[in-house]
Amino acid sequence: MSTKPLAIIAGVGAGTGLSIARRFAQGYNVIVLSRSSASIDPVISAVEASGGTAYGISTDVSSEASVTAAFNAIKAKYPGSPTAAAVFNAGSFSRAPFLETALEDWERISAIQGRGAFLFSKATIPLLLASKHLEHPPTLIFTGATASLKASANFSAFAAGKWATRALSQSLAKEFGPQGVHVSHAIIDGVIDIPRTKEVTFDAEDAKISPDAIADAYWHLHTQPRTAFTWELDIRPYVEKW
Repeated sequence: MSTKPLAIIAGVGAGTGLSIARRFAQGYNVIVLSRSSASIDPVISAVEASGGTAYGISTDVSSEASVTAAFNAIKAKYPGSPTAAAVFNAGSFSRAPFLETALEDWERISAIQGRGAFLFSKATIPLLLASKHLEHPPTLIFTGATASLKASANFSAFAAGKWATRALSQSLAKEFGPQGVHVSHAIIDGVIDIPRTKEVTFDAEDAKISPDAIADAYWHLHTQPRTAFTWELDIRPYVEKW
């Protein structure tokens, strides 16, 4: 049974999650968590095609029972393997005038960005605390967005959820950084070049963020020494206004 370190990624698909999984699979066995196998299967195939190893578990990060079951499955699959890194990349988008925003949409985003980030952190931090003997500091990374800092009109639910994730990450960084766990938050400020944004065009042909570049930035965060932890990193295209 392999005891190679693990990287656990919540929220994967054909874009950023796939790139993160493929990058971290260069050093670790990758565990991918997503609500549906339709999101998981292409990521596993891409990781394996690149020579890595991936294991997928259908998981609702907003459900305590589902998260607990997923981490029990990880322990059963990889007994004795330390957890080197964890990435919370899960999210749910909403754009609507506030008076047209349904309570269901607000609660859906809050469940993922608030409760989901909380449950994922509760499950991963004990594993990371036990992994301080590895080559790189154990790392927990949260994917943020422009709305993590700037709540624009028509983005009330989305921004509230992203602010909640950012606040959680900051608190965890201050609590667990001194214990050797690197907690970081990445603000992705711009349109990511993924399949569902192909119809979005700009004057500059390279105005979208490469998901592979995001993955490289996350790997950089993970490999930072304890003497130089970065809590928050912002990533944007050179033409993005901010």
